[in-house]
Amino acid sequence: MESIKTRLPAILRILEKAYPAAATSLTFRSPWELLVATVLSAQCTDERVNKVTPGLFVKFPDVAAFARADQATLEAEIRSTGFFRNKAKNLLGAARKLTAEFGGRVPETMAELITLPGVARKTANIVLSSAFHKAEGIAVDVHVARLSQRMGLTRLSVPEKIERDLLALVPRKYWLTFNHMFVLHGRAICRARKPQCGECPLSDLCPRIGLPAAANRPAAKRP
Repeated sequence: MESIKTRLPAILRILEKAYPAAATSLTFRSPWELLVATVLSAQCTDERVNKVTPGLFVKFPDVAAFARADQATLEAEIRSTGFFRNKAKNLLGAARKLTAEFGGRVPETMAELITLPGVARKTANIVLSSAFHKAEGIAVDVHVARLSQRMGLTRLSVPEKIERDLLALVPRKYWLTFNHMFVLHGRAICRARKPQCGECPLSDLCPRIGLPAAANRPAAKRP
């Protein structure tokens, strides 16, 4: 199979065509709401987060309201997203830091975002790309990590190291949508269990690294 540098442009063109409206599935009306939703989405589905946040933002409509919140009350509101104690602690810490140091506004740089409690590069990249349309990196979640490994874009498993590999390979014009395309493809086709290789438009370009031998057989030609 051709080298990844040879295959990658075709992979990106195919995914761009397959998912022309690729965007986050988290619902939000402001950078702060997206930051909250992204923190809640850790080890939780976007669907569940989208059921929790409407009521949450009615009770706590802005950064200042979160900063004043009682942790036990916030925990009760977000309990169904899992790991609610740690998430509540981080959201309160982030809101209070934003209030004290950023005038209650979500900053628009990676360097500032990652100073907030609970905000690592993945969350910061999602906020920057989807709320501010700024491409400072590529958000690496479980879908991006899995697909990148299977396609041979990286051999690494640590998100920050995977991101470095991707940034060296992926043209900057794709940084805003790369995560969204890979997430959509990971949910629809390249699943963690039982990937649908026979239905994948990338079948001829993907080495299927890490998949069992059956998945590495050439896909059947469509009629």
